[in-house]
Amino acid sequence: MRTLIAQVFTLQDITKLRHAVSEQARSCGLHGPRLDDFVLAVHESVVNAIEHAGGHGRFKLWTVDGVIRSETSDRGAGIPEAYVNGGKRSSDESATGRGIYLIRRLCDAADFHTGPGGTTVLLTMRLPRESGLTASGSMRRIRVTAPGGGPPGRFTA
Repeated sequence: MRTLIAQVFTLQDITKLRHAVSEQARSCGLHGPRLDDFVLAVHESVVNAIEHAGGHGRFKLWTVDGVIRSETSDRGAGIPEAYVNGGKRSSDESATGRGIYLIRRLCDAADFHTGPGGTTVLLTMRLPRESGLTASGSMRRIRVTAPGGGPPGRFTA
């Protein structure tokens, strides 16, 4: 496991945290729509903690076993069960209620642990498989030999 970000946050940290998550996820290989989806889902989890759980929380971002994961936790009163399942989109006229719905659709996995002592939102996104790169991002060394000591120019890897 490699921790990328671990910090507390408040309303003043939202933009900076969003940029840091984007930068770290990109450096881990997420790109395009999957990067945008993950960053938006993380943003929604942080905003929910700000709006509904006292204006602050704790955030952690890490990679492990080919995935990137985030954890947003707060000490609020918990999320009502009707919202936790996130299966139904709120009406277009509603000013709230879309965050959990979006989170569940944007990530490969979204787990909510909630109760009167607070909420933890765990988001998971599979990282693309590395092609030709080691975990450190450098090229893998391969040994190239001529079959049977044959003439130059005829190599197998």
